Amino acid sequence: MTEPLATAVVIALFGALLTFSTLLSRVLDRCGVPVALLFLVLGMLGGSEGIGGLHFDDAELAFRVGTVALILILLDGGLNTKYAAVRAAAVPAGLLATFGVIGTATIVALAGRAFGLDWSVAVLTGAIVSSTDAAAVFGVLRGSGIRLEAKVQSTLEVESCANDPMAVILTLTIADVVATQSAPSLATLMQIPLQIVLGTAVGVACGFGFRFLLNSIRLSAQGLYPVLIVASAFTAFGASTLIYGSGFLAVFVSSVVVGNGHIPFAPGLRRVHDSLAWLCQVTMFLMLGLLVFPSRLMPLSGAGIGLGLVLAFLARPAATFICLGALRWPRKQILVAGWVGLRGAVPIVLATIPVMKGLAIGDQVFHLVFFVVVVSAIIPGASIVPAALWTRLGRRVPTPPGYELELNLRKPLSRELQTIAIGADSRACGKSLRELALPDSLAIVLVIRDEEPIPARGSTLIEAGDLLYVVAPTGSADGLASIMGPESPPGS
Repeated sequence: MTEPLATAVVIALFGALLTFSTLLSRVLDRCGVPVALLFLVLGMLGGSEGIGGLHFDDAELAFRVGTVALILILLDGGLNTKYAAVRAAAVPAGLLATFGVIGTATIVALAGRAFGLDWSVAVLTGAIVSSTDAAAVFGVLRGSGIRLEAKVQSTLEVESCANDPMAVILTLTIADVVATQSAPSLATLMQIPLQIVLGTAVGVACGFGFRFLLNSIRLSAQGLYPVLIVASAFTAFGASTLIYGSGFLAVFVSSVVVGNGHIPFAPGLRRVHDSLAWLCQVTMFLMLGLLVFPSRLMPLSGAGIGLGLVLAFLARPAATFICLGALRWPRKQILVAGWVGLRGAVPIVLATIPVMKGLAIGDQVFHLVFFVVVVSAIIPGASIVPAALWTRLGRRVPTPPGYELELNLRKPLSRELQTIAIGADSRACGKSLRELALPDSLAIVLVIRDEEPIPARGSTLIEAGDLLYVVAPTGSADGLASIMGPESPPGS
């Protein structure tokens, strides 16, 4: 087969995989299982030991592709994270992203040793799987039709974006220790707080710099604005890494700063970056499937599945209990926060590091991580919805309509178009628009019911499942939620 023809076959196969998995995404989302997990299976089927016969074992290329993918995933997460959520979740998410990661890695390492693994394998595996995955957490929480209590959801989302740097630092440090057979120096240990400080500083600087560019320069085409936002993430990562800061933390901080300012043509741009994040997530799982050799999995299946169960049932919940218990969180909130510990793209990228460094244990660690990612994605992922409903810390939200009304504006305005989904427990449910007695600063302009538009008149009755389009002052979402939200928040 000629090279152009072989390339065409690979591209066609990848397109077919994308199509098939996308069509099944709705079913998997409702089950709470990350849709990208399907790509892992398809990658294995298409790999060198599968029916596809595609040989791929380039760990260095996988690491580079994975790094770019993580940057784009964190960019999307940061753009959709509000300052209010960061402020509310800063302390608990900060504890989980640092001490929680260390605690999780320690427990998994001890379990690995108990399963008969060498200390180097156990400790390195624990470090690699110690952080939750932003795309998996966002995808399950926002795609399962469940909205958790605000404090819990914001903590989980901020933590999933902020805990990658600690896992990266731990993995690189332990891999160097294994390679050199020497204990880490004091200077190496001091890199952890230094990377966090430098990464945060660079992220803030890049965020405000690119926010200024976005609002002061008129680009020749709308399609260039997402390019400029991607450039902000790459700049933050590169600048921070060059001065020995945490590049991933810089990307998240920069994206939060950009996302909380005015973004020209914001709704369309957010969809672009959401699509890029999804593409990166499924590409990472597909690449993991291609890198895995099923013949090498069976000898490690017992330890791998055991580590996955330990992570889901012991390591993550115990680390969460210690961190959030110190803040006197209620037990139900700790239980749910400890259970939502999905692993995804991050461990996949980190698992290529020992292979890329040429460590003798690299292949063993990589295949152990495979089991941990699968088990921790399936077991907690599939049970998040019943756990949230059982603890009454979550409520079902209406299914998004088949279409969406939006305003794509280049300049910032004092008012914006907001959407309010009406649940059965909403205080507005059953009332007419006139009875809401909205302040003069708010105006409901359209009601979507059963995917049909209804003119907003004073006599229009609001029903459960309606989607209201409201012209409101910019940044007044919390006020709208207080007017039309549930009578009592979940978990009260």
